[in-house]
Parts: sequence; structure tokens; C-alpha cells
Amino acid sequence: MTPEPSPVPHKAALFSAGLRHMAAAAFYFSIMGVFVKLAGQTLPSPMIVLGRAVVTLALGAVALRRARLSFWGHNRRLLVLRGVAGFIALYCHYYAVTHLPLADATVIQYTSPIFTVLVAAVALRERFGLVQAACAVVSLCGVVLVAQPSFLFGGAGTLPTVPVVVAVAGSVSSAFAYVLVRGLRATDHPLVVVFYFSLVAVCAALPAALPVWVWPEGRAWLYLAAVGVLTQLAQVHMTRGLHLEQAGRATSVGYLQVVFAYVWGIALFEELPTAVGVVGALCVLAGTFALARRRT
Repeated sequence: MTPEPSPVPHKAALFSAGLRHMAAAAFYFSIMGVFVKLAGQTLPSPMIVLGRAVVTLALGAVALRRARLSFWGHNRRLLVLRGVAGFIALYCHYYAVTHLPLADATVIQYTSPIFTVLVAAVALRERFGLVQAACAVVSLCGVVLVAQPSFLFGGAGTLPTVPVVVAVAGSVSSAFAYVLVRGLRATDHPLVVVFYFSLVAVCAALPAALPVWVWPEGRAWLYLAAVGVLTQLAQVHMTRGLHLEQAGRATSVGYLQVVFAYVWGIALFEELPTAVGVVGALCVLAGTFALARRRT
């Protein structure tokens, strides 16, 4: 008897385990942004970075011990440099989230793949052609539409200049961190790379936090703990998703974080986006998504 064709394989291809992990990672990252913004109402950015780093350092140490890996790695110079770049990116992003609408800060963060291509072209001599350049121009034009600088758009809808510059600086720092991670693939386990990131972040955030030290009170403790735990959950799901799914498809699902950020911004913080800002966000997503598909 000839079996009837089943649509199950087609559905599995569309909604694979890897894509489900990436969707979960985007959700957890977006919730993390909510708690960063809530913590920022009473705590300065260095305090939030320090709290997040302490939680992830403890979780990373447990993971390394369970995996029976050395804490100190092999290429320590690159590990420290990656940690420094990651700390700068983390500090800038948290500062942007606490001073900008959640969705706008998230959109600017998503320009990091564009800067990664530029940095990799110089540092690793990876190919950078006309298509990559066009994607970069589209995304950067989108950032301009999101930020709406006053000298182009006047006062309406304009975001504060300093947080926007800091957000872009964080995206560039993320690019350097990603390129350094690529350089560490041949020498160090991913868990070691993550552990060094948290270790350097703790060492760098502590002196930055001391001059503005404020002891968390009440719910602020919960917010800090939530930021660390949600970050760890998001990282675990993202790693599994990238192991199980092709990079292009996985990246496309990762853009759900921007959608979630818009939803949380409207529902929790009454941050209504402008029409120009939405167009800019779509430009950023289109340019970055096209670049990810192209590189895949």
C-alpha cells in the first residue's frame, strides 16, 4: 500500500528546534531590556552592568566547572581584549536603554552586524563588496531616521544626541567583540570566552560603579537579578539555535527582539514610535537581514 504524503517535514523545516531556540533567545533578550530600563530608574548604568556581570560570572564559573574546563584559557591576550570590547558594548547598550526609548535603543544595537563586516574586512581581510556596502548604507540611513537629528528634522521626534552616539559606539564595540570571538575559535572553548567576558566586565565595572554607588533598594535587587538570569537564558538559547540552524534563518528569527521591544515600549513605558522612526527601523532590519543572508 502506497503511503500518503505527509506535510510534517515541511512544517518541521519552517519551525525547527533551532528556530524555536532563536525565538526564545529574542524573547528573553527583550525582557532583559525591560528590566534594564526598570533598574535604570533608580540605579546608574555602571551599577546595572556590575550586577549583570556578577550574576553571569557566577553562572559561567558553574558551567566551566561542570564541563571540567580550565578557567584561564589559552590565548589570554585576545580573551582580555574580547572582554574589554564586550564590556564597552554592554555599558553603552545599557546606557542607551536607560536614556532612550527601548525600541530605538534596540534598533541601533542591531547595526552591529554592519560594523562587524567593516571591522572583519580590515582586521581579518574578509571580502567586502558592493552588496555589503549597500546594506551598510541602508542600515545607517535607518539609524538616522530613528534618531532624527535636529539639524535634519527639527525638534519633533528628535532623540537626545549623547545617548544615540553612545548607542552607536556600543554597536561598533560589539563588532570588535564579534571579530575577536572569531579569532578565538581555534584556541578557546566558547564557555571560556563567555567567562572571560564576565570576569573583565566585573573588574571594569567595579571602579566605574564606585563613584556613583547606590545601594539597590526593594525591587531594584530583583531587577538586577532578572537582568543576569535572563541574559544567561538568552545566551543558552541563542547558542543552541546557532548550533541547530543555518545562520541566515537563525538571524532572521533574532529580529523578533525588535518587534518585542516595540511591544514592551508601548505597553509598559508608553513609548509611542513615530512613523519616521518605524521606517528607519525597517531600513535597519532590511539592511542587516540582507547582509546576514548574503554572508550565509
